[in-house]
This record gives sequence, structure tokens and C-alpha cells, in this order.
Amino acid sequence: MSSELNVPMGSPAPGVSERAPDGSGMDYRDWVRRSYLELVSSNHHSAQALSWRKLYLSRAKLKASSRTSALLSGFAMVAMVEVQLEVKFNYPPVLLIAFSVCTTVLVAVHLFALLISTCILPNVEAVSNIHNLNSVSESPHERMHYYIELAWGFSTALGILLFLAEVVLLCWMKFLPVDAGRVAATTVPTTTVPQNIGFQAALASTIIMVPVGVIFVLFTIHFYRSLVRHKTERHHEEIEELHKIKVQLDGHERGLQIV
Repeated sequence: MSSELNVPMGSPAPGVSERAPDGSGMDYRDWVRRSYLELVSSNHHSAQALSWRKLYLSRAKLKASSRTSALLSGFAMVAMVEVQLEVKFNYPPVLLIAFSVCTTVLVAVHLFALLISTCILPNVEAVSNIHNLNSVSESPHERMHYYIELAWGFSTALGILLFLAEVVLLCWMKFLPVDAGRVAATTVPTTTVPQNIGFQAALASTIIMVPVGVIFVLFTIHFYRSLVRHKTERHHEEIEELHKIKVQLDGHERGLQIV
């Protein structure tokens, strides 16, 4: 460095103010040095705060996935076991196959999400309960980020869509044989018996559930787009703040070199 940097604090160089821009009694060089140290320490704490925020978010996602998956998979299993098929009614083969496949895929998807949550959540919980800022690096949430997002997507998006389809198929399984049982049990002529009651009930549930499914898909897309937009705006703001600080420090260093 040049010999001008060895000027004592009590005798500032010509053309350089004795006070720093913030009005303190230190000279320009000490103020730049202190600003740099504060910037480094603040970036360190900001990085730690961001890591802890990611840890808590991952833990919340894993807890929500485990609860949702256990609940919906249990309902699907109960529905498959408790449904009573009419032996005398000829179900459409497509309906039976669709109900079987939907139930199996629904339980498999939720159990897979539950498996991921059960394996990762204890490790995240163990680190989050330690009152040490540096312990966040011991958590596997960064390395297992894709698995956590996969469990979250299976449990909330795909799992709920399959559950809506399960409700529709279950309505068809329960209501479709109503007409055959009513006609066989009544002694009134068939001309006075209202026909297609079960079909109309199943069709009504389908008509109601289709807009619900469309609204759910649109809401999911809108929610994730809003979340990504929010994260992108936050990153742009942080980059702009860092750029302003860099420009300010570069200007101070340039002024010291001129002196």
C-alpha cells in the first residue's frame, strides 16, 4: 500500500474530511474498514437466518405431508374395505377396474410420501431442537430438498386429486345398483317406479366434483406461481441491495486511492 495510508488519525490527508459520512470521529479509512466488517458479519448472519428458515419450512412441509398422507390413505383403505358390492348387479367392468386402480395408486402415492416424511423428519427435528446457530449445517434438509418437495407434491397435489377421483368412483359404486334393487323389491308396475335414480345420483356427484377438481388445479397453479414470483422478487431485492453496497464501497476505495 502507499505511504499515504499510514497517515495518523489525528492528521488527515489533504482534501479528506476528518469525519466519516455518518458523522463519527473516525477517519475515512477506518469507516470503510468498519463498514466492510459489518457487511461481512451481516451477510454471515443473513445466510444463517436463511438456512434456518429453510429448515423450518422443510420441517413444516414434512409434518403436513405425513398428516395428510396418513389421513387420506386411511380413508381410501376404509372405503375399499367397507364398500359393499351388489352381487346381483352387473357392474360395468370399466368402473370396477377404475375404482381398484384409483384406490391402489392413491394408497401407494400417500404411503410413499409418508415414507419420505418418516425417514427425514426425525433428523430435521433433532437439529431444529438444538439451540445453536451453527448446527443448521448438520440438518439434511438441503441435501434432501428434492425428496421433501416430492413428498409435498405427492401428498398435496397428486394425492388430493386422486382422492377426489376416489370419491366420484365410490359414488358410482354405491348409487348405480339402486335402480336394480328398487325394481326387484317393489310390487308396483315398473311404469310408476322412477327409473335411473342411482345413475342420476352418481352423475350429480360427478358434475359437482368436476368443477371442484378444476378449481383445485387452478388454485394449485396460481399458488405455486405466486410463491415463485415472491421468491424471485425477494432475490432481486437482495441482489440490488448487495449491488448498492458494492458500488458504495468501490467509491470509497476509489477515493482512498486518489488520496
